[in-house]
Amino acid sequence: MSTYQHIAQRQAQVPVRQLCQVLRVAPAAYYAWQRRQQVTAAEPAWQVAVREAFADHSQRYGTRRLRAEVQADGHRVGRWRIRRVLKAYGLRAQQPRSFVPRTTDSDPAVCPAPNRLLGQPAPTAPNRVWVGDITYLPRQGGGWLYLAVWLDRCSRKVVGWDVRETMPEDLVSEALRRALAVRRPPAGLIVHSDQGSQYRATRFKDLLARHGAQQSMSRRGNCYDNAHAESFWSRFKAELLDGGRFPGLEEARLEISHHVAYYNAERRHSALGYHPPNHFETQLKTTSQLCPA
Repeated sequence: MSTYQHIAQRQAQVPVRQLCQVLRVAPAAYYAWQRRQQVTAAEPAWQVAVREAFADHSQRYGTRRLRAEVQADGHRVGRWRIRRVLKAYGLRAQQPRSFVPRTTDSDPAVCPAPNRLLGQPAPTAPNRVWVGDITYLPRQGGGWLYLAVWLDRCSRKVVGWDVRETMPEDLVSEALRRALAVRRPPAGLIVHSDQGSQYRATRFKDLLARHGAQQSMSRRGNCYDNAHAESFWSRFKAELLDGGRFPGLEEARLEISHHVAYYNAERRHSALGYHPPNHFETQLKTTSQLCPA
């Protein structure tokens, strides 16, 4: 029980000023708390749910995801009413930032792999297609850290990642090794990326061959060929960084680990019917068991 709640319970027997003096609380502060409680008590439950969901997801949710969140709790409200609540309380969701540094360094002398995704329908099950990319993360005092990620094209789940102070070939290979060890995909998995030198390296190609995976690459200079990875970065980085910079590599690893766990288990994805990736994969597995091919 808070100090203010204790005063509220005893004020019928003891004057408020006397209670505040004993508990070392300013009367004005107590009365301000009391007014806030009265406003909250009069506020509709759905408005409280909107503000709580906005806070619970660290200002990452806009009106679409907030609608899905509060409707899952039984509040039948639309985006227009949610937008009015956010505006009334001065709440604004985080916005993606523009991309600046170049992380693709390709060697034109090395023949790229074909784009195996062109003209193909989207996969309907996990572990059929993984897409990967590298991005930069600003660090305090200047300079960058580099994050490599592999996403499942079907469920949008982050299946593997690694972060380092430079961009060696091992940056993408280690992220992929972790994903392969955890997911154990069947042979025939398509692993898609841009034409960066890290993806053309011999050891990376050997890793794919050992696991029976097929390499796929975007056409040179065509960012739309890896649009799912690019789209992932714009939102993921805005939510991860929240306007800040990482002090160092270890702090970045810890924060990325926490955010990946949140992204996979809790964050609602618009392309998945506003379900988190883990929930979406569970639904697919349940459906396939009930309706085998």
